[in-house]
Amino acid sequence: MLIEFSVTNFRSIRTQQKLSMVASPDVAHLQRNVSPGQTKELRLLRSAVIYGANAAGKSNVLRAVETFRQMVQNSATGFQEGQAIPVTPFLFAQASCAEPSEFEIIFTTDEGVRYHYGWAASSGRVFKEWLVAYPHGRAQRWFEREYDAESKTQRWWFGPNFSAERAERKVWQEFTRDNALFLSTAIQLNNVQLRPIFNWITQKLIVLVPGVDMNPFLSLNLLRDAGEHEQIMRFMRAADIGIDRLELLEEDHPSPPAGKLPPGAVRVHLELGLPLGSLPQAQKHLRILAWHKRVDSSEEVALDIGDESDGTQKLFEFSGGWLRALEWGATLLVDELDRSLHPHMTRFLVGLFHSRKNEKNAQLVFTTHDTTLLDTELLRRDQIWFVEKDKQGSSSLYSLLEYSPRKDEALERGYLKGRYGAIPFIGSYGD
Repeated sequence: MLIEFSVTNFRSIRTQQKLSMVASPDVAHLQRNVSPGQTKELRLLRSAVIYGANAAGKSNVLRAVETFRQMVQNSATGFQEGQAIPVTPFLFAQASCAEPSEFEIIFTTDEGVRYHYGWAASSGRVFKEWLVAYPHGRAQRWFEREYDAESKTQRWWFGPNFSAERAERKVWQEFTRDNALFLSTAIQLNNVQLRPIFNWITQKLIVLVPGVDMNPFLSLNLLRDAGEHEQIMRFMRAADIGIDRLELLEEDHPSPPAGKLPPGAVRVHLELGLPLGSLPQAQKHLRILAWHKRVDSSEEVALDIGDESDGTQKLFEFSGGWLRALEWGATLLVDELDRSLHPHMTRFLVGLFHSRKNEKNAQLVFTTHDTTLLDTELLRRDQIWFVEKDKQGSSSLYSLLEYSPRKDEALERGYLKGRYGAIPFIGSYGD
């Protein structure tokens, strides 16, 4: 589970900003919204919401997490020597332009071991990288690297608890390029000890940044599988959108007329490995029917999923990934969760992470403009975060728990009261 993520000097974020999933001592909704931690002092939230005005920088918080994740996953295999690292510093101050972007994460794996991992890099190189593990509750610094600008060399340090022979460490060091992470490189060279860290970051940390949607094939695969079909139907029925059942049809695309190739046929032939001049085989077309009961009889009527509302289509698109995140105990971050969704559907999706269905303590972090979620029956104060920009264009991230010291300043700008409703919040979660 995610404990804390912090980022410094990235896009609109100049100074270090931290998103913490550690629950406060507040006893509100403990059974529903808080997962028990390894100790009484470490209880973790199951969800957090980030509000902010347009261009305030809330999406950049999620972009930072995805940049961090992608770097861990791809830097050893997806980058070429000399290829730029995809980080952008805060550009509105000359000093920050010359400084690296820095990312840190603290999390626990399914085995209950806590890790603190971080790195700093510019577009040209990684400047430092470190990993601290807490396998028995006490800190163990496993490795650290740092670039010395004066000597233009890398300094390496390995702790006594880092399991590797000297020859192995030397190979991993030598194969770690300037634009790659040691963690990623060592994994590619069969390091076993670092595998839980790499797997959690690349598999359990799921980020949907602007322009990236949930993979609809996850929903299609659930619908296609006889054993999983009912699971997705329970999801759709629970949303109370009037769909009684879904039916997946596989239909053949009509073959083109004899001797005529459809547009793009050469590309298709090359991809399929077919001889040029021959016609590709007819391909399957997936069609989803949503069945509704008539209001005046027991008969059913079917609508193509494309004829349903945008919100219903979006909900179906979300369903597979949402159920998988709950099943795997993943940490899911979604930008603009409320896009194309009715507020009731957004509330339903958030509520699933607070329900008994969340047996694996999955977490949800999302940005939104939906003020109906500002409800003390749905969210605790420590689950609500705000992003705002100062006069220099630098984004700040802070929790509602920090609201009181900034109350006069925030209300004077009309930020909270005018845009996100007065506090205390009103409304009810319902069922």
